Amino acid sequence: MKKNLLKINQIHKSFAAQPALSDVSFTLDEGQILCLLGPSGCGKTTLLRLIAGLDTPDAGQVLFDGRDLLDTPPHRRDFGLMFQEFALFPHKNVGQNVAFGLEMKNETGIAGRMAQMLNLVGLAGFEERDVDSLSGGERQRVALARSLAPNPRLLMLDEPLGSLDRALRERLMVEIRQILKQVGLTAIYVTHDQTEAFAIADRVIVMNQGRIEQDAAPEQLYYHPATPFVAQFLGFTNLLEATCLANGLVETSLGIWPLAALRQTPGAKTTVLIRPEAASLEPVDGISIEGALVACLFRGRFYQLTLAAGHVHLTFELPPVKLPPPGSQLTVWLNPAAMSALERKEVKSDLIIDKGSFSD
Repeated sequence: MKKNLLKINQIHKSFAAQPALSDVSFTLDEGQILCLLGPSGCGKTTLLRLIAGLDTPDAGQVLFDGRDLLDTPPHRRDFGLMFQEFALFPHKNVGQNVAFGLEMKNETGIAGRMAQMLNLVGLAGFEERDVDSLSGGERQRVALARSLAPNPRLLMLDEPLGSLDRALRERLMVEIRQILKQVGLTAIYVTHDQTEAFAIADRVIVMNQGRIEQDAAPEQLYYHPATPFVAQFLGFTNLLEATCLANGLVETSLGIWPLAALRQTPGAKTTVLIRPEAASLEPVDGISIEGALVACLFRGRFYQLTLAAGHVHLTFELPPVKLPPPGSQLTVWLNPAAMSALERKEVKSDLIIDKGSFSD
């Protein structure tokens, strides 16, 4: 069993009387990669700064290896930081940039450690290169090597790939995870991009307005979002307000449906998520919906169709099949196993379901 290394205990933080973090608590095990995921302004960078010691919480504790860090200044915490801006020294070459942290700690064997880190990030032999001559991806690798060189107890990465183009980000996110796992480093990765979060993290915490909405493994988060906010932030659009009935049934504007593993009590208000892969054109045991085919887009591996059913628009993904022209009536069957009832929270959010967005 892995050792619990970091514990965040009931953290609160406000700026000018505006709450930035409210009752945030979680733990992080040694060697684990945790991603803080959420929109701009949700509190994820504030939380990172509190852990690093760059800000002080109004209440709560940051415990590392069982010790409260409140009175420990940032340079004594032995944590590494890596930001979206490369923050490389333009007057130093690649090797000197990587060696900087080691020199500040008066380490021995600096040249060997520097070469080892450059080899780790795929830049062996770049020691004498001018940083201005490097590509964006190479600069980010140098920044990562510099962060890793002092062997920090915890590495924190704040939107490290945000300034790179999509193709380069796709490649580097895989490499970053491989490198972190190879050295066995405990890390916290901040991003607003779910693709990065899923590719890099062992665990993902979704944040919304200073609070934790869900803490789960990437697969659990994607297939079982806990709240409407999480579902919408992950890109799911088929969300219907509903009322729970007895015997595992929910009543929606499109009918009364059975839902697997419905936990809410009869009479409770809920939100039903219909995953895009829930639909089939073949009659099956399940739920049928009839509507007008609004649009059908070819997306390579699947067709994305939009169906106007009642006063809502639903989007589904189907394997390449022959479909009638837009405007035609179409019946689809829904698999209840690909549908779920989500927890309704009272915390306000910029992504709260807007009933009007589903109307014609």
